[in-house]
Amino acid sequence: MSTPNDADLARARRVEAALAALDLEGRVRLLSGESMWAIAANPDIGLGRLVMSDGPVGVRGERWTPNDPSVQLPSPTAVAATWDRDLVRTAGHLLAQEAHRKGVHVLLAPAVNMHRSPLGGRHFETYSEDPYLTGEIGAAYVRGVQDGGVATTVKHFVANDSETDRFTVDVRADGRTLREIYLAPFERIVARARPWGVMASYNKVNGTTMTEHAELNAVLREEWGFDGFLVSDWTAARDTVRDALAGLDVAMPGPNTVYGQHLVDAVRDGRVPEKAVEAMARRVLLLAARVGLLEGAEPVVAPAERPAPLDGREVAREVAARSFVLLRNEDAALPLEPARLRRVALIGLAASEARTSGGGSASVFAERTVTPLEGLRAALPGDVELVHAVGADPRANLPALPGSLTATFRAADGRVLATEALPDGTARWIGELPEGVSNAELDSVEVSGTHTPATGGEHLFGVSGAGRYVLTVGDRVVLDDELRFEGDDPAAAMFDPPAASVPVELAAGEPVRVSVTKAHQDLGMGDFAFIGFTLTHREPMAGADALIEEAVSAAREADVAVVVVATTEDVESEGFDRSSLTLPGRQDELVARVAEANDRTVVVVNAGAPVEMPWRERVGAILLTWFGGQELGGALADVLLGRRDPSGRLPTTWPAALDQAPVSQVAPVDGALDYSEGVFVGYRAWDRAGTAPAFCFGHGLSYTRWRHDAVEVLRSGPGTVSEDGEALLARVRVHLTNTGERDGREVVQVYLAPHEPGDRPARVLAGFAAVAASAGESVAVEVDVPRDAVRVWASDADEWEYVPGGYDLLVGRSHGDTRLSVRIEVE
Repeated sequence: MSTPNDADLARARRVEAALAALDLEGRVRLLSGESMWAIAANPDIGLGRLVMSDGPVGVRGERWTPNDPSVQLPSPTAVAATWDRDLVRTAGHLLAQEAHRKGVHVLLAPAVNMHRSPLGGRHFETYSEDPYLTGEIGAAYVRGVQDGGVATTVKHFVANDSETDRFTVDVRADGRTLREIYLAPFERIVARARPWGVMASYNKVNGTTMTEHAELNAVLREEWGFDGFLVSDWTAARDTVRDALAGLDVAMPGPNTVYGQHLVDAVRDGRVPEKAVEAMARRVLLLAARVGLLEGAEPVVAPAERPAPLDGREVAREVAARSFVLLRNEDAALPLEPARLRRVALIGLAASEARTSGGGSASVFAERTVTPLEGLRAALPGDVELVHAVGADPRANLPALPGSLTATFRAADGRVLATEALPDGTARWIGELPEGVSNAELDSVEVSGTHTPATGGEHLFGVSGAGRYVLTVGDRVVLDDELRFEGDDPAAAMFDPPAASVPVELAAGEPVRVSVTKAHQDLGMGDFAFIGFTLTHREPMAGADALIEEAVSAAREADVAVVVVATTEDVESEGFDRSSLTLPGRQDELVARVAEANDRTVVVVNAGAPVEMPWRERVGAILLTWFGGQELGGALADVLLGRRDPSGRLPTTWPAALDQAPVSQVAPVDGALDYSEGVFVGYRAWDRAGTAPAFCFGHGLSYTRWRHDAVEVLRSGPGTVSEDGEALLARVRVHLTNTGERDGREVVQVYLAPHEPGDRPARVLAGFAAVAASAGESVAVEVDVPRDAVRVWASDADEWEYVPGGYDLLVGRSHGDTRLSVRIEVE
């Protein structure tokens, strides 16, 4: 816990003065939203309106609308793949800049849950399978955002590592498992970055809902010294008394929550002490003071002290390029040299319709999207022919109808309440509706526009989303039906929606009016709007066999075939877990056929989590681009053409097949999900099993070559601390040389291996550093190894124990490729 400075003390005094001016009702009003995303202002005490917003890859703002787009960064797993704290902090600066642009004070991020299983549905939205890497990347993110004077809320506290039955699942984990794996990233971020907020998750842990978990909240506040505010995940707060007694400060969204008058009544009849409400209100006022919303209190970061403005597109492209992981590169299949190319075959639907983000609350309307096709076309010289073939269509649902459309909001008597322009058929409003529209008065939403077919033949029109719809094409009603969602998670109903489609014959070049009207209904998310549906369409397309044959023909005639394979929103999204690691559709067959036709086949994997690659030994190169954000295409061209070295490293182990994954159970049994594997998740489990994955944790190739020359221990033992005061086991200096012909970046990884592990993992990541070197250059980099790397949680004593004995510090390029070692003794 840090020592308060003069500014902290002055801020605290102003908070106490504001708190003293509020009666019970006034204090309680601070503890719920006035709306979906905001806590109400109180001019009487000089309190401004406090606005929160998703999410990890972009700041959405209060309205989820294409009329107010966002800079979209790569997915969090991609961010972690950079293994670069400074770059992550810069990304945080950009997000703070975006938050100020959109009037946002609290960013609902980062998500630091663990990659317990590759089947986890929000795998893409979290960082890693390793708690140390997760904590370090998360701390850098928090520092970056809060450097800009915007609060973060580290989420989802805790053990929200899968999506199945997420509202009710009871995660069963022993104390050691919780402490060493799932709580560890939160602990590290609290200690190293002092976040101003934490979000409590939906799930239970060992029988207690997390918003009501007084025991784990005490660990957060009393043991770790967290002094920020604790907010519920949206609709997670369910019990007035238990939430308040556990110290849940804010129940979201508003205005009707378990707090409000319910909490006032609970205080007055003695079920909740007024001191509890006072403490909760104090923490909310401190948050407001920190972000500059409490008059008379200096914000932590004055406007003049914020980081220098950044170009969002440049940052998004830099993070994307630095996140790409070169998994395989046989016979120098990459980089491509344009001077030696005559024709390039770019194959895959994802080449022209890039997957830039996972589905769910983390998604934003990007201010632009550069597809791989656009990026490569712009980068290749004019004398190189670029041929695109779809190859395979992996989508289970149709895409949104493209082109300018209009959303019309109507009352029951037919009155038009408002209209809003849409860039395509995606209709989504959560919490905030257009001006003039109230949730109570709204009766229907119509999305309509004119579509001019590029080709004639059988088009497919449809709609996706739970609800009652009437779909009209031309002057004919082609669908009048109700689409039902089975389940009680409204978010899943939006992100994994039911869908229907119908064929319609159209002539090329003849405009036709298309509209879909949705009857407004309550999806069970309280008294605020929760509207999400899509008017969908697909042009006439060749059959699946013909698409593959077209791609094979294009590959056969090209100097190089680049195949972009991808998951879809039907596979990776919030609200549900995956059932398979197989690429959707016939993409595996497509890759295998193309590789047979062209010896120089490069596969680009556009996915947020591990997928099976049965063809991996038959292709020249595999480049993992994750969900690469809005600048994916430009960054991809940079790396494919050798303008940038692929310096990303895997933050999670990549299994060859699902049955090889150590943990595949993500569905509860009788309401409970047992973390019976204990601390053995990720590479810890692979080590114990003695089996080899397809690609190990930390893996990533380079266009250059690296020699690890020597490692030396600079300092070790008691009293060794880092520059920011963390107790260290050791500080080591690693000498290495770029022996190749290209400039490059290397990630030096340090693993700690006990000589007598007993029931501990055989080795754990204990430090890392990214370093750049020119061709032929020798460099040295220092890596700190925290003392906590040797601690284990003793459940019987309910405390940490630091295990003495001999340890090896293993230095190398990945978990499976260590090249240097040095022995240390811990007393």
